[in-house]
Amino acid sequence: MGRISFKLPDIGEGIASAEVTAWHVKVGEMVQEDSPLVDVMTDKATVEISAPVTARVVALNAAPGQMMAVGSELLVFETEGEGAPDLEPVSAPEVVAAAPPPALAAASAAAPAARAAPPPQAAPPPPEPAPRRAPGAGRAREGEER
Repeated sequence: MGRISFKLPDIGEGIASAEVTAWHVKVGEMVQEDSPLVDVMTDKATVEISAPVTARVVALNAAPGQMMAVGSELLVFETEGEGAPDLEPVSAPEVVAAAPPPALAAASAAAPAARAAPPPQAAPPPPEPAPRRAPGAGRAREGEER
């Protein structure tokens, strides 16, 4: 029997750490390849990480709510045959919720000017003041018509 150390994979987008939000497995449980192991949350997405191999879980190294650095040991598997001490994840994790769809993200990245705020416009000039009249101007005098 071999032991496999499964490390928190690089989820992408320059993420350095993630919070473990929920475990889908327990110590002693047999898991199948591609079955859900754990949900982790970053500031950009919640991601479900799947099992890279069919094996028995022998250790969970984080509690829900705990922050884990990318590359730190998340859990340990025990397999039949030889173990691989630094197992790399087989495939990219599946995004469960969060960031915009790739097509939308690509479109917005390709045209950043399209979503930028328009440049500020100059305020309209203030209205011109009314002309000043001399005192008594514009009033009719007694006996005069206007």
